[in-house]
Amino acid sequence: MPMPGGGSIGQSRAAGHAARRPGHADPLPGAHPPAAGGLHVHIQAKSYADAGGRRREVLGETRFAGTGGEVLALLAPSGTGKTTILRIVLGLDRDFEGEIRLPQGRLGVMFQEPRLLPWLTVEANLRLVAGTDAREIPLLLAEVGLAGIETLHPKALSLGMARRVALVRALLGRPAMLVLDEPFASLDPKSASELAALLARAAHQQGALVLLSTHDLDPALGCADRLLVLAGTPALLAADWPTGAALRCAGAGAGRLFKQRLLSRFPFLGAEPATDGAP
Repeated sequence: MPMPGGGSIGQSRAAGHAARRPGHADPLPGAHPPAAGGLHVHIQAKSYADAGGRRREVLGETRFAGTGGEVLALLAPSGTGKTTILRIVLGLDRDFEGEIRLPQGRLGVMFQEPRLLPWLTVEANLRLVAGTDAREIPLLLAEVGLAGIETLHPKALSLGMARRVALVRALLGRPAMLVLDEPFASLDPKSASELAALLARAAHQQGALVLLSTHDLDPALGCADRLLVLAGTPALLAADWPTGAALRCAGAGAGRLFKQRLLSRFPFLGAEPATDGAP
């Protein structure tokens, strides 16, 4: 669902001006500073009312930024609030303290549910958002391994196929920013790896900024330039670790060492993927 980008979102008693909590994140050398015209996320607090009317804080101080050409992967245990952060970034949840600024340009979105219209074919679903870029539809479908399915209806697709169609919808029109909620869910390891490579190309070759949430560590390592790890209650940004092409080009050994280091610090990242329970 492409959406217009640019501008700022926020509800706060002092939006964008709160001091960062010392030691709440663990950046490694090379962590990116805020870039002009990119994405700027500063969530000071996010809470919900429970059944008894009491406020439950789910997100604490969370601050990060990104720029075109980067893939940022949000990693966290189930229910920590990755989807909540994406909803805040998209402006779908404005009940928070802080400030969000988006890059200028087209915004492509992929939700956890494919949200395809069942009475339309795959091609017709994609043409709803393609505009003058309809010629890209067969090319992008082929890139995600779905060549030749344009005339099928959503009911003929598996969940994994439908999610890849939703990704194509987000990619149409060369968006300046992609926001993807659990893009690797319902995919086998080979398909997830191929999709990760596609996302890396979209960022690095087309200059798009990609922000995704995932439980799946391996495909995230295959595409992300930075891993943003959430931990704690309320959740805080516990690490902003750069990975990037240099690590991937260093060979499998370097990749294994990085993964071991990550899992030794955050063992929950090695748990079985599950549906994110955060609202």
